[in-house]
Amino acid sequence: MKKLLILGVLLFGFISNAQNVLSPSKNILLTFSLEANGKPTYMVFYKDKPVVTRSNLGLVLKDGTDFTSSFTLENTVSNTFDETWQPVLGEQSSIKNHYNELKVELIQSTSKKKLNIIFKVYDEGIAFRYEFPKQPNLNYFIITDEKTEFNLTGNHKTFWIPGDFSSNEYIYEETLLSEIDTDKVNRNNGIAFQNIKERFRIQSPVQMKTSEGLYINIFEAAVVNYPVMHLDVDVSKYKFTSILAPNPLGDKAYLQAPAVTPWRTIMVSNDARDIVSSKMILNLNEPSKLDDTSWIKPMKYVGVWWEMHVGKSTWDYAGSQNAQTQNNNELVASGKHGATTENTKRYIDFAAKHGFDGVLVEGWNVGWEDWFGNWKEDVFDFTTPYPDFDLKAVNDYAKSKGIKMIMHHETSASVANYERHFDRAMNLMKQYGYSAVKTGYVGKIIPRGEYHDGQTMVNHFNYVVKRMADNKLMVNSHESSRPTGYHRTYPNYIAAEAARGTEFSAWSIGNPPMHETILPFTRLLGGPMDYTPGIFEIKMSAYDKTKKEQVHTTLAKQLALYVTMYSPLQMAADLPENYEKHLDAFQFIKDVPVDWQESKYLEAEPGDYLTVARKDKNSEKWFLGAITDENERNTEIKLDFLSPNKKYKAIIYQDGADADWQNNPKSYVIKTIQVTNKSKIKLHLAKGGGTAISFEPIN
Repeated sequence: MKKLLILGVLLFGFISNAQNVLSPSKNILLTFSLEANGKPTYMVFYKDKPVVTRSNLGLVLKDGTDFTSSFTLENTVSNTFDETWQPVLGEQSSIKNHYNELKVELIQSTSKKKLNIIFKVYDEGIAFRYEFPKQPNLNYFIITDEKTEFNLTGNHKTFWIPGDFSSNEYIYEETLLSEIDTDKVNRNNGIAFQNIKERFRIQSPVQMKTSEGLYINIFEAAVVNYPVMHLDVDVSKYKFTSILAPNPLGDKAYLQAPAVTPWRTIMVSNDARDIVSSKMILNLNEPSKLDDTSWIKPMKYVGVWWEMHVGKSTWDYAGSQNAQTQNNNELVASGKHGATTENTKRYIDFAAKHGFDGVLVEGWNVGWEDWFGNWKEDVFDFTTPYPDFDLKAVNDYAKSKGIKMIMHHETSASVANYERHFDRAMNLMKQYGYSAVKTGYVGKIIPRGEYHDGQTMVNHFNYVVKRMADNKLMVNSHESSRPTGYHRTYPNYIAAEAARGTEFSAWSIGNPPMHETILPFTRLLGGPMDYTPGIFEIKMSAYDKTKKEQVHTTLAKQLALYVTMYSPLQMAADLPENYEKHLDAFQFIKDVPVDWQESKYLEAEPGDYLTVARKDKNSEKWFLGAITDENERNTEIKLDFLSPNKKYKAIIYQDGADADWQNNPKSYVIKTIQVTNKSKIKLHLAKGGGTAISFEPIN
């Protein structure tokens, strides 16, 4: 620590107004300073290593105010905060929130306007945000640019996706920072509406690893009334600069003082497990605004969904954009519609038989025939079912079986249309006892010219969560901007997609085996993901012999994902008939909880492997998931997370000796052994494989 402080003094000794903040563990140092021209800058150190070298801070307003220089320091306020709070649903039953804080209050000599910068330094990283205090000469204002910089120390290995303001459903690239280049990204990746405009622009979060083995993650938290942050890359200087999604006028954000921006975050550790297990993003959000959360429940569900992706059925009733009509302009049934009353009852029966909580039905409502790709505004009304879907009969049947129905609202990205119908749609949900909704935003946004990641859409996504909370309804958003911990503030935001999910494996080049080892270091830092695991029929040739698409995992890895990919809303995504063929393996999906008392990240390396153990919130059972990338892996796991002086029955679901994600993905073995907290288990993970284990105390 002494070396660290000496280094800080040497670097900043000749700069006036330098301010230092240490993390509670004293391993991380944040230094803020004003340069001679009044330019605000910061640096970050981990132990004796610089992580972010001197980097500029600031914003530009549309009225000409340049909040990047000419500042003087008016005041500083330091604070220490330490609390433990309990999430409604989560990986842990309690979360520690401990940081040291510095608030610097600045005034600009040229404009006489004030700007505050607030820094929080945690043991796992630092966070900062801009604050605009209420003041006579700053009321309503427009952000045109944010100039936050992240100057890195070297050519780090980087996991990134292209900077597309309209989609985050990309495969992760693994390159050196200097090799970031969106021109080299495979555009034939299944994304229908791509919007990559800059060659050297990527999305946050971005995960990095230095040649010295330091793990660095740049992200943001509490994105409220502000656009999502992307990053422009200077590949020669190893520098990121924030860039915000604009609206059709080119403006970034409309604010009124007092106001704050989201937190910009930098996590750093020499242990990858510290990054993936961090709750810093969640802690940076406001506490829950809901007084009553008793209605927010974890759910495991099945649904009429995957059968459309594999081509067994369709979302639409009539089958084509040029669907024939008959009397009174009624659609003619194609015979392939999936969301029928009888088919839905089949899923309800399956859910009830196997102890699931809910059933999702997509394609139940009129409008699916001709909207995709046509940029239509009035597509769905969210209340009118197709002729072969009896809302009352379906919901009466579900209720008789003890099953909750999950509503589906595909907005066709016509946000104005959804908001016009929103109250009627929620009333319908309440009328029939729906507890949750899956929203979708496929396509280019209407109002036209807006992006998924712009301020308008961020506000819309948050508005939906708030209004659903008013009606005691839970939300699972798809094709939304990626979460940044907002589910702490509104815990009914139970899950989101907001990344490349399992569906891409049915009809595109799919997700490579390393994909699921990267998502916990990136997308999942902001909130639980509805990844829709549990695919047992791996190869799509099972449905059509001409198809070459497949899920890029083994069956055993699909089981392990229920532990490694956290979500309190988990889908058993495959078809009931495919589970009936493998009921022994399906048992793990039935047994695994989705809400946890404790989580232990035992092994972690982005792009390579992940091993997680979690304890059920409501029992003494533990569950373990281990996954690998395209390389087979042998490892030995200590079971010291188990309670002492207890014996456990361990049921191990593992890859078969001949398993391989490409050549033999459905080869698996199930065995049962007795273990204690002093035991060790040797695991063999096949290429693209995994292992899932349940630990049940023996009375």
